[in-house]
Amino acid sequence: MEKKLYAGKDYEKEFNPRDYLKTYYSFDSNTVDENEVLKFNLQNLFQTFSSGGVGGDILIDIGTGPTIYQLLSACEAFREIIATDYTEQNLQELERWLKKEPGAYDWSSVVQYVCELEGDRSRWQEKEARLRSTVTRLLRCDVTKPHPLGTAQVPPADCVLSLLALESACPDVDTYRAAVQGLVSLLKPGGHLVTVVVLHAESYMVGSKNFFGLYLEKETVEKAVEEAGCQVLKCNYCPNSYSKALCTSDGICFVVARKGPSA
Repeated sequence: MEKKLYAGKDYEKEFNPRDYLKTYYSFDSNTVDENEVLKFNLQNLFQTFSSGGVGGDILIDIGTGPTIYQLLSACEAFREIIATDYTEQNLQELERWLKKEPGAYDWSSVVQYVCELEGDRSRWQEKEARLRSTVTRLLRCDVTKPHPLGTAQVPPADCVLSLLALESACPDVDTYRAAVQGLVSLLKPGGHLVTVVVLHAESYMVGSKNFFGLYLEKETVEKAVEEAGCQVLKCNYCPNSYSKALCTSDGICFVVARKGPSA
């Protein structure tokens, strides 16, 4: 195990998407803690994008990484999804799945779980096809910049989604607060911010490499969202966390907020 703590620009060379997927998203009997966190997120996403009433034309996912699980319920509620990430290798891994290329990561067990939540486990292949047709653009992003999508032209979004991304990208709480404001700036008035944050994080493992995690309290997260001009509609706390050998943390919180008319 390496002792160096990787952060910031290190992601471009040191972050291995496949190691990350195998560690946190295998969804098998060997990853019990990781499974519980994933199920918590999937259940909350299902509720948010179905009975929760969050939907519309455009969803922008900030910090998509190499994963698609966070979009499985959202693709039923939005006409178009724009996926974004800081690193090229994550977008390439994502594109492999979207294009059904040989060697693409197998998400079928996770897709089946979401379809079961929706009432019909057997329609998982239809679900995959729908998601592939709904993701229309892959863009680079940097949440530490005032304009997280740089010069890319995107319309105001009905929803901005960001799971397990800001606490990895932001070196301190001030940067985190500014990043939340940057995400909210992508929303149209009345649009929704949906975010999941690991609490009390310090670091997390990807393969043999240790990556930085920003220590955040639940109250800090809620205050940052409110200061960005949003009303917090839901903040669900889950005491379950990742295996201690993989991630130093103390639970996660799932936040849904609505942007005010003048934010």
